Amino acid sequence: MTGVEETHAQCAPLKGIKVIEFTHMVMGPTAGLILGDLGADVIKVEPLNGDNTRRLQGSGAGYFPMYNRNKRSIALDLKHPEGRKVALDLIHSADIVLENFRPGTMANLGLDYDTLKTSHPELIYCSLKGFLSGPYEHRVALDEVTQMMGGLAYMTGLPDQPMRAGSSVIDITGGMFGVIAILSALHQRQASGRGVHVTSALFETTAFLVGQHMAQQAVSGEAPPPMSVRQSAWAIYDIFDLDSGERVFVGIVSDTLWQRFCAEFALTDWANDNDLATNAGRVTARDSLLADIRTLFAPMSLADLSDRLDRAGLPFSPINRPGDLFEDPHLSASDGLVPVHLTEGIHAGTATQLPRLPIEFGQTKSPLHHDIPATGEHNGEVLQELGLNVEQIAALIERGILNT
Repeated sequence: MTGVEETHAQCAPLKGIKVIEFTHMVMGPTAGLILGDLGADVIKVEPLNGDNTRRLQGSGAGYFPMYNRNKRSIALDLKHPEGRKVALDLIHSADIVLENFRPGTMANLGLDYDTLKTSHPELIYCSLKGFLSGPYEHRVALDEVTQMMGGLAYMTGLPDQPMRAGSSVIDITGGMFGVIAILSALHQRQASGRGVHVTSALFETTAFLVGQHMAQQAVSGEAPPPMSVRQSAWAIYDIFDLDSGERVFVGIVSDTLWQRFCAEFALTDWANDNDLATNAGRVTARDSLLADIRTLFAPMSLADLSDRLDRAGLPFSPINRPGDLFEDPHLSASDGLVPVHLTEGIHAGTATQLPRLPIEFGQTKSPLHHDIPATGEHNGEVLQELGLNVEQIAALIERGILNT
């Protein structure tokens, strides 16, 4: 094994695990993306005309390219008995099934866990839903619905204006929890030899994320206000405007950092002021401190201020937009973006770069095993692996069960 092959093997711990994915939108595809990035063979089963997510525009235009690399695509008519037979054969060849359709959909197709568990007892079946078991389990949910239900939108917005977070954070985190359950089930299967049905859900994911605010209320006896008007736990934890029009966030979250800040900017009087030696004292003097620090920072360039804050070891950040990350020097130098090609719309075939999994094995990140697939790109390849010959595949295409 060459050094490159050994590195790829190290970054593909799920190599040899086969996943059949029946998903759309974000939550389910996120789970498949993570498994695929970790080396699993993920086969995405799409409708004949492709996952509808491929055709979303506006804020949904990035869903498919971001969450569907490292997968192979087969486009199959699951409403046709022969299409379902192919899907069942795929499932029986696999270790894991992912699905995130509305409750009852997979049962209507005969592809639910209860139908499959007897004939495939080793199967790990992951459902990604709106709600776990309980009074709401029949409901259909969306990321934004559960952000509203779970209080995250309230905590994100203004007091009278709840606002969803600026990313599909519940879908993505819910998919991650699904993967955690799958990896736990794989470990359990090593001992028991049996699979299990695991479920992750949007609402309970939201509840977990706002748990810190629930705990805050339990501790303080007061309902926490939205983050936009919160009382910060620290005196200096703010965005500062520079005369150049640029902005920077700075957080001074310990007494040690306060002394480093004072030393870097030669603020001897503050460094020697016992009233400012503790965070509690600085919180009391917060208004006057902030006014003076704004005056101190305003004439500096972002580059100079960043150098000094970095030298002092303080947490800081310019106020970026997502598009700025395409040119981020750290992501570029550390191979934090993976090169892929878009598959849909007027930019189909265009190369771009998107974030890799935010993990490393040693100092190596997960490689690209498969580019973003076109609809049904791997029909022949996948079905031949199942044992179908060229004539049988052609017959499925001719009868409209498989796309061309």
